[in-house]
Amino acid sequence: MLFEGGIHAVADARRLARRRLPWMVFDYIDGAAGDETGVGANRQAFRSLHLRPRVLRNVSNRSLSVSLFGQEKTRPFGISPMGMCNLATPGADLMLARLAADFRVPHGVSTVSSTSMEEILEASDGQAWFQLYFSGDGVGTVKLVERAKTAGYQTLVMTLDVPEVGRRPRELRHGFKMPFRIGPRQFVDFALHPRWSLSTLLAGKPQMANFDGRDYVFDRTESRAAADWETFARLRELWPGKLVVKGVLHPEDATRLKQSGADAIQVSSHGARQLESVLPPVLALQEIRKELGEGFPLFYDSGICSGEDIVKACAMGADYVFLGRALLFALAADGERGLRQLWDVLSEEVSLTLAQTGLTEVPTGQNRNALELVRAS
Repeated sequence: MLFEGGIHAVADARRLARRRLPWMVFDYIDGAAGDETGVGANRQAFRSLHLRPRVLRNVSNRSLSVSLFGQEKTRPFGISPMGMCNLATPGADLMLARLAADFRVPHGVSTVSSTSMEEILEASDGQAWFQLYFSGDGVGTVKLVERAKTAGYQTLVMTLDVPEVGRRPRELRHGFKMPFRIGPRQFVDFALHPRWSLSTLLAGKPQMANFDGRDYVFDRTESRAAADWETFARLRELWPGKLVVKGVLHPEDATRLKQSGADAIQVSSHGARQLESVLPPVLALQEIRKELGEGFPLFYDSGICSGEDIVKACAMGADYVFLGRALLFALAADGERGLRQLWDVLSEEVSLTLAQTGLTEVPTGQNRNALELVRAS
């Protein structure tokens, strides 16, 4: 049962998650690269963007729906692919999948999800997108692509911004590893967080469910540095459905990807989890939209902490926004109830932001210029 005032903002979910999760797990979810100044830079970039309201416009009937790959989605935001979600709370992957099914929004399924890609696709009623890393020599990557194709996935998300896994000192200090291992320090950590520990013990230790541990073993530290434009061309040839490329921050890369057959680009810094001094992606978003022009699907994630942020990202050039850490915090705070409570909060914040700025629709596509942003100097 959720106490302590409930969830009224992302900050509430994070505060509750911090109290209820073992330190090791919280720091894995919350941590970022280096000294973590990249997270602050992302937040400051959003804070520097100010909305200019308009008045005397009838905004009594507002819609949060947007079109995505020709389908109507009831919200302008969906679920980013996140690894080992069941660390937040047992069954988290399926909680996210049910949310995606109910609201008809995309659910990114990580290569290292803690529930199999087939189970999540079924629970999401077909709303799941499979996220892919190119690793090692690519043999295992091809196996995953074929498996996703057989399962019935229609959209593949290729993540490109992790050629090598970044160093996140906070999680390293607590000895976080994948596969999940328990040593003396972790045992003490878990003992001090009995609610999480007992529920996780009853449900079984979270595993990387897309790997059998025998013929196909996932190594989190395995280099992904060999991926190049030929790799992308092979994947484009191999995958018949929609292909989204995630982790793009340079306009030249975006242009070449568009020309090379990408169906959409997701502007992202991986939440500053890989490179501390990375450019805040919401600033890159505007440059890339200008480079590509309207009409080409452009998605966004990183640094989103409110409904206002979602609207700002759309005004800066995004056609769709994806959320990560915030949803895991809500799951850790109060399971499926906490997740849906935060989802409702974000939905209300988007709707109120539209009303306050004189809009009845989310500012995407031809409607994007209806919202004026002023950047603080």
